[in-house]
Amino acid sequence: MNYQETVDYLYQQLPMFTRVGASALKKDLHNTLELCKQLGDPQHKFKSIHVAGTNGKGSTSHMLAAIFQQAGYKTGLYTSPHLLDFRERIRINGEMISKEFVVAFIEQMKPTIESLEPSFFELTVAMAYQYFVLEQVDIAIIEVGLGGRLDSTNVITPELSLITNISYDHMHILGNTLPEIAAEKAGIIKENVPVVISQTQSEIESVFIDKAAFLGAPIHFADQEWLLQETDFTAGRLSLGIQHTHSGDMTRIHTDLTGQYQMKNIMGVLSAVKILQQAGWELPEQTVLTALSHVKKLTGLRGRWEIISHDPVTIFDVGHNEAGITEIVQQLQHMVYRHLHIVTGFVKDKEVAKVLPLFPAAATYYFCKAQLPRAMDQEELAELGKQHGLRGHAYASVQQAYQAARQQAHKEDVILVCGSFFVVAEVM
Repeated sequence: MNYQETVDYLYQQLPMFTRVGASALKKDLHNTLELCKQLGDPQHKFKSIHVAGTNGKGSTSHMLAAIFQQAGYKTGLYTSPHLLDFRERIRINGEMISKEFVVAFIEQMKPTIESLEPSFFELTVAMAYQYFVLEQVDIAIIEVGLGGRLDSTNVITPELSLITNISYDHMHILGNTLPEIAAEKAGIIKENVPVVISQTQSEIESVFIDKAAFLGAPIHFADQEWLLQETDFTAGRLSLGIQHTHSGDMTRIHTDLTGQYQMKNIMGVLSAVKILQQAGWELPEQTVLTALSHVKKLTGLRGRWEIISHDPVTIFDVGHNEAGITEIVQQLQHMVYRHLHIVTGFVKDKEVAKVLPLFPAAATYYFCKAQLPRAMDQEELAELGKQHGLRGHAYASVQQAYQAARQQAHKEDVILVCGSFFVVAEVM
C-alpha cells in the first residue's frame, strides 16, 4: 500500500471516534497495552509530559513542545484530532511523522490489527509511542484524546501531569456533573508525579486534591501561583505581564497565540516549567519567552483564534463546547466591526442546545454540516438556532456556507468559523 491507501485503510477498517462517536471507544486499556506489548512496550522507553483537560490541552501541549524544542531537546508531540493531514498528530520538533513510517508501521501491524481489532485512536497512540522511541526523543508531550483515566494515552508514567480545566463535554461518556468529569481527567495523576491544574474551579478542586494526596503527587494550582497584572491584545498578538505570587518576580510574555483564553493556559505552562526546572531540565527563562513568542512556527499549531485574513477579518477557532464558545464570544466583545457572520456546524453528541444560547443574536448565521457521520444535520441545527433567536440559513456543505459568508460580508465585517474541528478543517 502507498501512503494514501494506508490512511484510507485506517479510516475504513478501524472504528474512529471523530467519525462515528462513542461506539469507537473501548472501556479499558487492554488493546493499547496489547499493541504496546507487541512493540516491546515503547511507552516505558521515553520521557513524557501528559496533558488532559476539556479546553486548552492542545494549545498547552504545543506551548510545552515549543519550549523544549527551543531549549534544544529533541521533542515529540502527540495531539488529536488533526485538521488537514493525519500526520499532524505525531510530530518531532514540529516535523510531521514521515509517510514512509506510517506505511511501514501499518504493514507490520496488519496481522495484529486484524486479530485485535483496535480502534483508530488506540493504533495511533501505539504508532506515536513506537516512533518516539525509534527516533530517540529526549521528551514527548502527550495530549489526552478524551477523558483521561481510560484514554489510550494513559499507559505512560510522565515527568509531570497537567490538567487545564474542566467543562461540560462528552457527558454521555465522562459523566453528567463536573466532579464526575474531573474524576475521569484526574485519572492521569500518577504516584509521586507532580501535577499542575491550570485553573482553580471551586466545585472540583477537592477532586484533584484528594486524588493527588492519595497518590502522593505534589499538586500545584497555576492560577494561585501567578497573578495577571496586565494584558494587551494588539496587532494579533497577546502580551501579558505575570507576577509570581511567591517570589514577586514579574514576567513579560509576548506570544503569537491570539486567543485571550490562552492566558489561563500560559499560567499552567509556566507552573509546569518551574517544576521541570527544579527537576533538572534546562529551560532558561529567555528560551521559554522566545518559544512562547513563536509557538505556531515551532510546532505548527493552527485553528486557535487564527486570523487568516483581513478585509474582512476572518477567524478560525476550533472551540466547540460550552466553555470554548464562551471564550470565543467574550473575545468578540473586544472587537470593533460593522457586522458579524458566523459559519458553524456541530456534531450530534454535543449539547448543542446548551451552546447555542451563548452565541450573539445580532450575527448572521451560516449553519452547515461537515462531511462525517457524526455531524448534525444543517436543517436541524438551523431550526435549533432559530429557537434561540439566531437568524441565518442552512447549507448542505461547509464550503457552501463559507462561500456565502464571504460573498455577503462587507470589508469592515468579521467572519468567524467555529463549532467543530471538522468545520474548521473543511474550510481550510
